[in-house]
Amino acid sequence: MLIRRALFAKSSHHYGIFTYPFSSFCSHFHSVGHKDRYFSSKPRIDLSCINELDDAFFLFRQMARMQPQPSVVEFTKLLQVIFKMKQYSVALKLFDEMRQSAAPMNEYTMNILINCCCLLKRVDVGFAVFGIFFKQGYNANVVTFTTLLKGLFLDGKVADAEKLFKQLLILRLCEPNDFTIVTVINGLCKNGHVLAAHDLLLLLENTIYKPNVMAYSAVIDGLCKVGMVDNALELKSRMFDKGISPDVVTYNSMIQGLCDFGRLKEVKDLLDEMVNHKICLTVVTFNILVDSFCKEGNVKEAREVLEIMKQQHIRPDIVTYTALIDGYCLQGKMDKAKELFDSIASSGLKPCIISYNSLINGYCKNGKVDEAWRIFLEVSSKGLEHTITTYNIMIHGLLSEGRINDGWKLFNDMETRKVHPNLSTYNILLECLCKTHQISEAFSFLRAMEDKGASPDIITYRILINGLCRDGKLEDAKHLLNEFPSKGLQPDCQAYTIVVGSLCHEGFVDEAKNLLVKMERSGCAPDSVTYNSIIQGLLKRKEVCKAMPFLEEMYKRGFSADAATSSMLINHLQVYNKDVVLLEMIKKVVPKI
Repeated sequence: MLIRRALFAKSSHHYGIFTYPFSSFCSHFHSVGHKDRYFSSKPRIDLSCINELDDAFFLFRQMARMQPQPSVVEFTKLLQVIFKMKQYSVALKLFDEMRQSAAPMNEYTMNILINCCCLLKRVDVGFAVFGIFFKQGYNANVVTFTTLLKGLFLDGKVADAEKLFKQLLILRLCEPNDFTIVTVINGLCKNGHVLAAHDLLLLLENTIYKPNVMAYSAVIDGLCKVGMVDNALELKSRMFDKGISPDVVTYNSMIQGLCDFGRLKEVKDLLDEMVNHKICLTVVTFNILVDSFCKEGNVKEAREVLEIMKQQHIRPDIVTYTALIDGYCLQGKMDKAKELFDSIASSGLKPCIISYNSLINGYCKNGKVDEAWRIFLEVSSKGLEHTITTYNIMIHGLLSEGRINDGWKLFNDMETRKVHPNLSTYNILLECLCKTHQISEAFSFLRAMEDKGASPDIITYRILINGLCRDGKLEDAKHLLNEFPSKGLQPDCQAYTIVVGSLCHEGFVDEAKNLLVKMERSGCAPDSVTYNSIIQGLLKRKEVCKAMPFLEEMYKRGFSADAATSSMLINHLQVYNKDVVLLEMIKKVVPKI
């Protein structure tokens, strides 16, 4: 019964972690004084017998009945075992039982407990625990404060974390170590405050708390993730100036950043630099390269990278194979993708759910939904569980092929199996309703998903706007677009483009121009898709003259006609073969004319 309650606590919302009030905790706590912290001649406990939670609780009760009681070290080790099993709520439950049985505790116990609270994103409880231990005369150390800082960042409380870190420095509450510095810098980066992390790094360079390679790597990774690759490369040069050698983690971040922007020549330069500095490439480095080549549609190069890996005795992992499967799927080479997927086992690896997701997605995108469904059903027989991503891919595939009933049936099956839909799931289903002209049902579904706690995003509203425009309900679409700010959203280029294109298609050119002006004033510049959408709408109405100013503006902004617009322009030129102005414009905006 106790284990059941403990497991329930783990699956709860992390509230009510302690089954007894803190005041009760304090009343038991004082009985374990400083003089009892250290023991001699205590029984030694064999923790190797713990394979599951039941074993831990059974051993604890044995320990609690022993006379003399085991030392604080043994009790703390037991707590640490449960912590390493990632059963944080259960560790807190065991702690409750420890205090009831007057088991010995110390600062290490406190730090484990605070860490559990932080990893459960209950840093407020962590601070409360810290306060109770502190009042009982237990001193916090650098591990305590570093753990609390980590907890604040995990909970998104960046300002509070910055404040605590400043207090550590100003009041000298403890001497921050390398791990503290990295925790703060990494926390800032992961919470989107990359420039603040960069500034802090430069500030710390001039103090006694010199950043190490991990701190620099964290900032470089953060800069690359927000697209500031050149700044990351500058910081790498600064590391060399400071006598700090970048490691493979540093280089991997920069290689990933450069690959994301297709800057492959500079990737080669970095790889040469790594060789010159005798930094060995890891499987992660190779996986970045394989994935990058595959995304660019160059699977041949990716396979060559795979061969180099094997020559250098670096064993490809499941990430390597999954990237290659994605590459073949993108090229529509499903036979090759399946052949590679089947070869994973012979490489001593097991396909993971992500590998299955890639293959299922490939079959769906290439119109082979029956084959995708066969792979989908195979997942369970391999001891794997479908994730929400698996369901989303399969539902989208079924709906895209017009198998509406099967898609909705799978959605209901997902909920029956306690796989909770996410916003992507709802958006997929919402788009299906809009595409099948069930706009009233779409808005009803919107209210239903909101009732279930889903918060619609800009993609959700773009789908609805597109549905309204498709049904000729332009006034409703414009009204919804104007409501974006009241929903805490800013209309983006795609949302404006849908409405502008629809206005042109319906012949409301002046209104479309006004909306374009409004779009630019809001800081949202029209892109190539916007202009192509407008021009196509006008050409469909055979209003070539009205399309000409938009073609001119598109040309001035450096955009080209897409395939659909190009085809329509050439068709119109065949009708108006003496239109010299149109011919000259086509030469400007249509590629290779």
